[in-house]
Amino acid sequence: MNKANSNSLARFFSKNSIVAKPGFNRWLVPPASIAIHLCIGSVYAWSIFNIPLTRELGVVAPSSGDWDFKSVVSIFSVAIVFLGLAAATAGKWLEKVGPRTVGMLAALCWGGGFLIGSIGIKYHQLWLIYFGYGVIGGCGLGLGYVSPVSTLIRWFPDRRGMAAGMAIMGFGGGAIIAAPLKSKLIAHFAELPKYLGNVNEVNLFNEAGKRFAEIAGKKVEVVVSSVSDMASLPLKGPEGVYAVGTGNTGVFEAFVTLGIVYFVVMLLASLSYKIPELNWKPKGWTPPDEKKSEKKLITSKSVHIDKAIRTPQFYQLWIMLCFNVTAGIAVIGVAKTMIIEIFGSNLSSVVTASFAATYVLMISVFNMSGRFIWASVSDYIGRKRTYSIFFIMGFILYLSIPIIAIQAGTSTNLIWLIFFYISTMIIFTMYGGGFATIPAYLADLFGSFHVGGIHGRLLTAWSTAGILGPVLISYLRESSINKAIAEIAAKVDPVVFQNKFGEPISQLNKLVEAKTVSLSKLIEIAPPETVDPTSGLYNTTMYTMAALLAIALIVNLLVKKVNSKYYHEE
Repeated sequence: MNKANSNSLARFFSKNSIVAKPGFNRWLVPPASIAIHLCIGSVYAWSIFNIPLTRELGVVAPSSGDWDFKSVVSIFSVAIVFLGLAAATAGKWLEKVGPRTVGMLAALCWGGGFLIGSIGIKYHQLWLIYFGYGVIGGCGLGLGYVSPVSTLIRWFPDRRGMAAGMAIMGFGGGAIIAAPLKSKLIAHFAELPKYLGNVNEVNLFNEAGKRFAEIAGKKVEVVVSSVSDMASLPLKGPEGVYAVGTGNTGVFEAFVTLGIVYFVVMLLASLSYKIPELNWKPKGWTPPDEKKSEKKLITSKSVHIDKAIRTPQFYQLWIMLCFNVTAGIAVIGVAKTMIIEIFGSNLSSVVTASFAATYVLMISVFNMSGRFIWASVSDYIGRKRTYSIFFIMGFILYLSIPIIAIQAGTSTNLIWLIFFYISTMIIFTMYGGGFATIPAYLADLFGSFHVGGIHGRLLTAWSTAGILGPVLISYLRESSINKAIAEIAAKVDPVVFQNKFGEPISQLNKLVEAKTVSLSKLIEIAPPETVDPTSGLYNTTMYTMAALLAIALIVNLLVKKVNSKYYHEE
């Protein structure tokens, strides 16, 4: 590339090249922001991938070589961690280079992350999925997330909450498109493994806890699928014995397709970004009087990004965002799995794989709508009151879920499913609302000039929550499962156990580790009066999340106006 072309390209990507001319319609800016956030918001539909990735080799059931649930959920955590880290790093850079450059790089990272991750799936290398989707893709999430926020807040100083809501609305709504798209792509490319017959027709034996079959004189590793295993698949087939490594979950092809689509859409959207001239104001609007805004914690002054992180208000908002996100993200990461486990035993005819996928879709609908509605409401009642509502209502709703789960474990009444649906959807509106309201809260406290950079640094709270939420729910769920397996195994007839799994009950831990024994398979041979404990696997998690919201409420009530010593003139 010659020097002239290089200079021309630099000018094209520069911040000065995207300053809007007088008379530019500011309503042309939100579509680009929403388009980018719809693409990166597909991360909220990650739970669609959970079950297929834990069966990548076995397909119809987890095999001994398949990744465990905790490892798969942690990919989502890594992506959120790098979202926050990239946003914190890019926030100040964004103020220098402008949203077009940042948006272009976001497209490259998010689309490329899917493609790198697909290689990891193809060759069964978990670290490549972590690196591709988690690290590279996570950076794309962070870059794509911050690029529109400060831009829209500057275009809409008269409606900061609504502007932030529009900017971030697409992120919450990404799964509306992604959940059914991912499910359809997986179903389209999926193939059942080779069927060897039902359990009684195949000569099965165990080695080191793994299951094998002898076929034409050859030893073949197999999985034994149950009715519940087959019910969670997009493809239908008979329960029984299947050869490991002979089918396809369809996730590899889904990753490739999504990576290409997201790159193209985000690239086109980033090219249409425009920013207002310095000191631009909407026609007919005047900034609010400082004294009248005192009670709402709104300032017309500015706090530099480097000074903002020295204030107690920055860390108060950091804690609030972290705990609000931890509570919500813990549930979002396992949403599809959770609703099946809570209601699958007594309402299996209703809570099917398709129903669970729709549930993930509806999470996105309420997450997205909450971002716009709550952020807009905060323009009228104030950010502090809005956050107090989030924490009080969230505390009550999280405590209600264990009560619902207990009833769901012993009842076939649909009312408990309805209560669960309503409770969680309200939670997700407030989860999304918290994200959309925080940029306006920051602009109120620190001014709008550096809000993009300050917001980026505050998103390290999201990184922390991205680890804390999924780790908590995975650890607490796994502890509950292990406890339940031990309790159920103690009730099972040892002879029946050995006939079912090919080894004595004394080898329980080894069989669990090899994925030959699972809670659902134990329930099948448990005494008839045994209550299935699966619906209560998330109760401890819900109590923990309620406690976090109670702490966040106290922190929010302590927020005051920033000390004037931190202000400076732009």
